[in-house]
This record gives sequence, structure tokens and C-alpha cells, in this order.
Amino acid sequence: MKKISSNKVFGGEHAQYTHWSEANNCEMTFAVFLPPQMDDLSELKKVPSLYWLSGLTCTDQNFMQKAGAFKRAAELGIAIIAPDTSPRGENVPDDENQAYDLGLGAGFYLNASEAPWREHYNMYDYIVKDLISDVDEHLNLSTSRAISGHSMGGHGALTIGLKHPELFGSISAFSPICNPTNSPWGKKAFSAYLGEQQDTWLQYDACHLLEHATEPQAILIEQGSADDFLDEQLRPESLMQVAQKSGHSVQLHLREGYDHSYFFISSFIEQHLEFHAKYL
Repeated sequence: MKKISSNKVFGGEHAQYTHWSEANNCEMTFAVFLPPQMDDLSELKKVPSLYWLSGLTCTDQNFMQKAGAFKRAAELGIAIIAPDTSPRGENVPDDENQAYDLGLGAGFYLNASEAPWREHYNMYDYIVKDLISDVDEHLNLSTSRAISGHSMGGHGALTIGLKHPELFGSISAFSPICNPTNSPWGKKAFSAYLGEQQDTWLQYDACHLLEHATEPQAILIEQGSADDFLDEQLRPESLMQVAQKSGHSVQLHLREGYDHSYFFISSFIEQHLEFHAKYL
């Protein structure tokens, strides 16, 4: 890991790092917020962390600069880890039409099996293996973790969190793609990255994973009623139907008048930090 930038904020530190990813076969950049408790030598307990996964077109910096999370995270003593949304670099393929919802900035937090994507687009393994491993090795954090995200990153938070309750004790999401096998964004990405065998898509669909989950997990979803993508792309009602049938507890807050933007996220991020603090 190499630190490439650092800023003091609310008594803690916001920093960017680069490191090599075996999963993505390239250098990756991620950001961290380390709360002021990290500098307290009398504090014997390592601080817990929240992993934040961002959405389409974003990088590691969108959440850090727009969400307004640092003040409450500093008060609660929670570190924040924000990876990039896809591999990048000269040899990393992009969509030939440079579409915003495929290729660079649109990794969808899965392991690609189709050419030309499979050599680099393995964001699932990157999060679960490379990123957590390097963070655990180089930063003084506890193994108590939560995961959250927005839109495509909300999809990633739900699927990775549901598949790895041993890594993440709680899950939350803002405007997540809840049922990507039945949404245009999901169908386009899964067809390109995973091929046309749709049974392989289910391993990255939160509805399918929740239906077959064997361990109860704390899950909170925030959704704006004025979100332009709500009905066609996000489909939170599908996840709630599965939760009701399978007996899993999922909290859904439908916020009147809020849209898909970081104005929405910044309005409720403190409540999500407080939600995770109960489990960290």
C-alpha cells in the first residue's frame, strides 16, 4: 500500500492509497477515513470500520467529498473504507461506446467470466479478498465491519454482505439495485460480464440471496420516493416481498420527495452510521 494523499478532518484523517490487486490484475485506488480515536494511545480497542461501495460513474472520492459522513463517524469512532467502483488503467477494457453503465466506473461488484472483462473485472474478489486483507494488514482496525453503498454500490453491499455474514455484521444501502436480474442496468451488465446463462446471474441478485440466506442479518434500506430510477431499475418492493416470505427482517425507509443524488445520501447518512454502530 502506498499513501498518495492525506487531509485532516474532524480530528481524524482522510487518506487515499494505491495498492496492487491480484483479483483485478491492476493497481487500485481506495480512500479511508480514520477517526481521531486512532491517535489515542490510551484506547486499547481497535476501531471498527464501514465499507462503502459507490455507484455507477463514481470513484473512491464521491462519498468522501459529498456524503458529509466524517463528523458523525468521528464521534462514533468508526473508520470508513471507500474503494473505487471498477478497475482502471491502460490495459483495462472499457465499453466500446463508452457507456456509463458498463466498463470503467461500472464494475457491479461481481467476478466477470466473459472476455474481455474477466482478466480485470473481478470487483467481488477485490473487495472480499484483496482490499480487506490489505486494510487489515496495514491499518489498525478491528475485524468488526459493516457494509453499505449507493445504487450499484447498494447492490454490491447487499450481495456481498448477504454472502459474507462472517465479514460484515450489518448491511445498509441507499437506493440499491435490489433485483438486478430483472432491471435494465443489471441485465446489461450481467449479460456482458457473466454471459447469457442467467442461472449464473442469481449469485449476484440480492433477492435470490436473501431468499436462501440462513443467518439473520441487520439490513437497512433508504429509498427516495422521487428517485427517477425507482420503478424500473431499483425494485425495492421485490426485496421486501422476499423478506416477508422468508422471514428475514429488512427495514425500508421510503423518504418522501428525495431523489437518487448525494443530497439524499447526506440527509440520512448519520442515521446509517448510528444503525451500524449498534452492531459494530
